[in-house]
Amino acid sequence: MKKAHPTGLLHYAHGKSVTQVTLAHLKDKPAHAMSSSSSSIGISSGVKSAAAKLLGGGNGSRALSFVGGNGSSKSSSGVTKVGSLGNSYTNSYIPNFNYDGKGSYLVFNVGDAIFISDLNSQDKDPIKSIHFSTSNPISHAFDPDAKDGHDLLVGLNSGDVYSVSLRQQLQDGGKKLVGAQHYNKDGCVNNSRCTSIAWVPNGDGTFVVAHADGNMYVYEKSKDGSGDPSFSVIKDPTQFSVSHARYSKNPVSRWHICQGSINSIAFSSDGAYIATVGRDGYLRVFDFKTEQLVCGGKSYYGALLCCTWSMDGKYILTGGEDDLVQVWSMEERKIVAWGEGHSSWVSGVAFDSYWSAPNSDGSGENIVYRFGSVGQDTQVLLWDLEMEELVVPMRRAHGGSPTMSTGSQSAHWDNAYPVGTLQPSPSMRDVPKLSPLVVHRVHTEPLSGLIFTQESVLTVCREGHIKIWTRPTSSNEGPSTTSDSLSGTSMKDKPLFSGKGGNRQ
Repeated sequence: MKKAHPTGLLHYAHGKSVTQVTLAHLKDKPAHAMSSSSSSIGISSGVKSAAAKLLGGGNGSRALSFVGGNGSSKSSSGVTKVGSLGNSYTNSYIPNFNYDGKGSYLVFNVGDAIFISDLNSQDKDPIKSIHFSTSNPISHAFDPDAKDGHDLLVGLNSGDVYSVSLRQQLQDGGKKLVGAQHYNKDGCVNNSRCTSIAWVPNGDGTFVVAHADGNMYVYEKSKDGSGDPSFSVIKDPTQFSVSHARYSKNPVSRWHICQGSINSIAFSSDGAYIATVGRDGYLRVFDFKTEQLVCGGKSYYGALLCCTWSMDGKYILTGGEDDLVQVWSMEERKIVAWGEGHSSWVSGVAFDSYWSAPNSDGSGENIVYRFGSVGQDTQVLLWDLEMEELVVPMRRAHGGSPTMSTGSQSAHWDNAYPVGTLQPSPSMRDVPKLSPLVVHRVHTEPLSGLIFTQESVLTVCREGHIKIWTRPTSSNEGPSTTSDSLSGTSMKDKPLFSGKGGNRQ
């Protein structure tokens, strides 16, 4: 059973908003946590509802099986939470003023509002809604290690940015942000859309905001957010440049990355490097401290839409309009593999940092990297990257066809690219191809993102539906007739977000 709100519920402009979902783990006290505690998913236009499936779980295995509707341990293991945003549920929110805020939360934006749901609660309704009167929220990010309580960033379509305490929002009964610090007020520094936002890992309150005009700004939470930093004029829009504020105010610096929109940004887990992808089809990787370009290059064709890092910082995934998943090596500063399997734009990529290969040698070195991708073809693909297993293409023999057995390696593989250069798109025959281990159509609408957690894998479609797939427990690591693989279809549905006036489908 599924519930869907009336099609006319959302204002037309709301449906055109770019939506994100952020997974936030809120602790009692600041404690050491990996940056993977916060993951964001970008969702494209047409958001109409939010739904989720929650199945229990354990650690992953190479079998790639996911417990489905009839789990082997408990009947409740197959419970699936599904529901919709109704037009009245936000009016029925009753805050718990004694609530301490500890737990895991789903933070997502629809239209002019931010909604917060308790990921592990059986409560069908979001526990909080925050409304913005002047502009729609577009992007957000959570910092599990924030020291002063301000751990949630929200960027708006107008370019405005707010930092707030997630716990303080949960404890407040109103529908407005409370205790917020306001940056780039009314777009005074940059009035283009805030396309992506990120905390700097280990950055002590530093965060970065990317905009649709190709500029990226660095802010320090400890500094005043209302001043005009008076940046110098961009002399050559085609060239990368960094300008520092003339006064000790936010933003502290402006990075002019490219012409056209920056579509996504991502930090390496140690905060040393930042990757950007944009409308111009280029991945760019910068040393964040020295503000220097390290490497990058162009997609096979079209824009790049998403990017992410492996936890060890050795590899970067990108996806975009060429239907490919690109695997970049930081050591070699080039594309080392192309994942072929999507039949439309790749809109979300993520490494599974919680998965380890069964044949790990115990040296601490990653032998195999597991990652996933989702696309507008409504499919989720799971992949394994094992560098030692890659077949490196050979040069085309004179007058002949490409061969894998004779000849010298392709020129693309002769050596690493020099530091600070952007490489052109390599020839399709020069790059090793990866094939997915799993291809599964999990939604009826185009997909827009995925998140790996310790217990599960979240897939999201652009209509706002979220499905949470469990990882197999240790007892399910082998073949089992009682566990669904990701390609299975037996699921039980239960409302998570319910609203009056919903229509059953």
